[in-house]
Amino acid sequence: MTLATAPQVLLLDEPLAGMGVAEAERMVELLLRLKPRHAMMLVEHDIDAIFALADHLTVMVNGTVIASGEPAAIRADRGVQAAYLGESH
Repeated sequence: MTLATAPQVLLLDEPLAGMGVAEAERMVELLLRLKPRHAMMLVEHDIDAIFALADHLTVMVNGTVIASGEPAAIRADRGVQAAYLGESH
């Protein structure tokens, strides 16, 4: 329904919440197809999905920004690793 209104920006709050693995994969595929034509801002906890979708990430812990940048920089950030990815990720 949202796409029928021809939005310029999609604001998505946890679009994968409550989805099974197959559903979430289909949603990521849909968002990747929409990405060239629509700016998107997502709030999401599925780390794999975010790394697949994002060009720029801002990571927060308890309302405080701990890192912001390109996915490769965020993946390498020690604070992000400790907070969300686990030290060995």
